[in-house]
Amino acid sequence: MKFIVHGATLARSLNSIMGLISKNNTIPIVENFLIELKDKTLSVTASDLETVANVNIELQDADSIGINRVCVPGKELYTLVSQLTSMPLTIFVNEDFSIDIATDNGGKYNFKGINPEDYPQMIQIDDKNEFTIKSSTLVNGINKTLFATSTDEFRPQMAGVLCEFSKKGLTFVGTDSHKLVRLRNTSYATDDERAFILPKKTLNLMSRILSGINEEFDVRVENNMSNIAFYFQNYHFACRLIEGKYPQYDAAIPQDNPNKLIVAKNSLLESVKRISIFTNPTTNQLRFEVNEKEIIIQAEDVDAQNKAQERIACSYQGENMTVGLNAKYLTEIINNIETENVCFEMSRPDRPCVVTPYDEETKDEQKEETLLMLVMPVILMN
Repeated sequence: MKFIVHGATLARSLNSIMGLISKNNTIPIVENFLIELKDKTLSVTASDLETVANVNIELQDADSIGINRVCVPGKELYTLVSQLTSMPLTIFVNEDFSIDIATDNGGKYNFKGINPEDYPQMIQIDDKNEFTIKSSTLVNGINKTLFATSTDEFRPQMAGVLCEFSKKGLTFVGTDSHKLVRLRNTSYATDDERAFILPKKTLNLMSRILSGINEEFDVRVENNMSNIAFYFQNYHFACRLIEGKYPQYDAAIPQDNPNKLIVAKNSLLESVKRISIFTNPTTNQLRFEVNEKEIIIQAEDVDAQNKAQERIACSYQGENMTVGLNAKYLTEIINNIETENVCFEMSRPDRPCVVTPYDEETKDEQKEETLLMLVMPVILMN
């Protein structure tokens, strides 16, 4: 096969799925991109065995006669093409699977390609459910929950994001037992209840691509009990779902929270960042003393003999309370609030804090999308 593709177009496509290419893989062939030419459509595929991603490029000049499939060393190809983004590339695949790349300014490059017969096939979805989701809904569901997932390999279910359809809507959930995020969109309510756990690596890759496309579009999704596939624009992703039962997250959300705190998001975030410098690096513990007019935030590292304190104005209804919170977890939570104010609902110092966006103008309106987050308290050491 022979085709001409602009270097910038090819580099952008390779980069979008490059996250699946890794060296020292147990199956060396997946260290390569699979390149296929069908008529005037160039297909580039990457796989890490758990996930397969494919991107198509429409070409103006192509000839698929002869060898029309080849595996090319992934990192080497991307490194070269990323340096040739200002010019068209003429690429020719020989009968021995070697690849010649030529540029208009006389550059000539050659790769030793591999017969693609052993390359993993795209995951097939049999006995599938099918639905369509808006790209903004999907990317928001990923971005709001992914940071809360666990890194504990012994709890694989919590290392992914739960995607749950029910009469309440489409719910995305991420948790690591220290923090929890639930994003629910009521416009996807259905009587056909089902749920699956999406792997973190696939979601990271998709989020980066979806976030980089500055327009709204539909994403077609197919899934069965074991696998899931996403189709959007010129991309096709398929991966294995995480097996097992997700924790009963609703049971972790306290329902009776009589103490309600409203505070400016940026003031709180900036204060927490400053005070966290003085926390013990092992515990990251902050001390919050809350009354009806202000929050007193304190931190102390006894070993280093460092300590700090700040006061922030707030609106608070409830009993005066002192609660310990992890600075790192709290910062992650606040960073995912998009309103000017943030609301904390609490019952006791040893119970989870419910954190939600707060907007005075829309607080009584029925929202299509609602965000709820939990952060677990820490035991205060006197």
